[in-house]
Amino acid sequence: MVGRRAPFANCKLAGDDETVNAVPARVRCGVAAALGRYGEGVSALKACGVIKSVGRGRASRRVLDGVDLEVKPGELVAVLGRSGSGKSTLLHLLGGLDRADAGSIEVAGDSLTGCTERALTRIRLRHIGFVFQSFQLVEELSGEENVLLPTRLSGAPHGGSERARRLISELGVEPVGDHLPHELSGGEQQRFAIARALVNEPALVLADEPTGNLDSSAAADLLVLLRDLTGQGRAVVMVTHEHDVASAADRVLEMADGRLG
Repeated sequence: MVGRRAPFANCKLAGDDETVNAVPARVRCGVAAALGRYGEGVSALKACGVIKSVGRGRASRRVLDGVDLEVKPGELVAVLGRSGSGKSTLLHLLGGLDRADAGSIEVAGDSLTGCTERALTRIRLRHIGFVFQSFQLVEELSGEENVLLPTRLSGAPHGGSERARRLISELGVEPVGDHLPHELSGGEQQRFAIARALVNEPALVLADEPTGNLDSSAAADLLVLLRDLTGQGRAVVMVTHEHDVASAADRVLEMADGRLG
């Protein structure tokens, strides 16, 4: 493992070893709000013994081999690994986009294990925001309409409209809110994608190679934005193969041989 903080030794909630005064006031307030919403002692993310294999028969290969991970509200964790190491597979499992062969995953106290597809969709809309390398904006919708999409899917469009406008303004893309994705720069597309990820106020943000399609300036801006999310009490897990990107995190875990260490 590389990074500034040691990983959790197991899947039990670890105590906070830092003194309250060592944490910036803005971060303390954000974490306090998150704990109030999801319950004190509830981790933003807890994964225990996660196993995933791909392929069949002799071609079967275990990509994840008993992964444990716990992330607190207000924490930014980077998963570092080479291409094909399983880090994106792990992210998809943590976000309920795929199912593990064994093990358990909880997000904000809700278990993903054994859920129906309908229940998984509800958990994703309520608790999880995704930021993808390729942005995955709907080409037929404007930037603002893309941000509003999760609120409409979750059936809560009223408060969502106000949050969407606020996020678009805060992220500095209000002047191009009516533009279609192909009319936007890479940095602008990523900011709309981040606004979309945040509009339902998720406990957990999952970022898959979020700087991969950005120039160095836009990538630096994105890392600042991800850091700001933790100040709001959100947990962020990003996967990357770039050491300089991973160094922005509170903890850096390396994926190798199907395990995090």
